[in-house]
Amino acid sequence: MNTIMKYSILLLTLLTVMSNSVQAQSADDVLGFWLTDDGMAKIEIYKKEGKYHGKIVWLKEPNNPDGTPKLDTENPKEELRKRPVLGLDLVKGFVFEDGVWEDGEIYDPNNGKTYDCRMKLKGNKLEVRGYIGVSMFGRTVVWTKVKS
Repeated sequence: MNTIMKYSILLLTLLTVMSNSVQAQSADDVLGFWLTDDGMAKIEIYKKEGKYHGKIVWLKEPNNPDGTPKLDTENPKEELRKRPVLGLDLVKGFVFEDGVWEDGEIYDPNNGKTYDCRMKLKGNKLEVRGYIGVSMFGRTVVWTKVKS
C-alpha cells in the first residue's frame, strides 16, 4: 500500500471516530437528575421553550432545626426571601452549542448571588462552571447523573 493510501485511510478513520464522538452527545443528554458535588441536593434539568433549566428537587436537609422549610433567606430581593429552597430554579437559560450548554446562569442560595454559567458533559459527570464576566474567573463543580 502506498503512503497516500495509508494517510487517506488514517484520515478517514479519524474523521469517523471524531464524528461518532460528536454525534454521541446531543443537546438533550443533559436532561435528568443530577446530584451536586457535595451530595446535599439533586437538581432536575429540564427543557422549556428551547432552553435548559434546572430546579432543586431534593435536599439532604430540607428543613431548619425547628422543622420549618429552608427558605431563600440570602436573596437580595426581600420579596423572594420567603420562598422555599426546595423547588427553587437554580440554573436557567442555557443553550447548547458545540458540545457545551452556555449563556445560562446559576443561582447560589447560600449567598444570594447569581453567576454566569456554562455546563459541559463528560460521561455521567456534568461540569458546572459559574463565573463573573469571563469564565476564567470562576469556580467549577461536578454533578453526577442519578436516577430520580
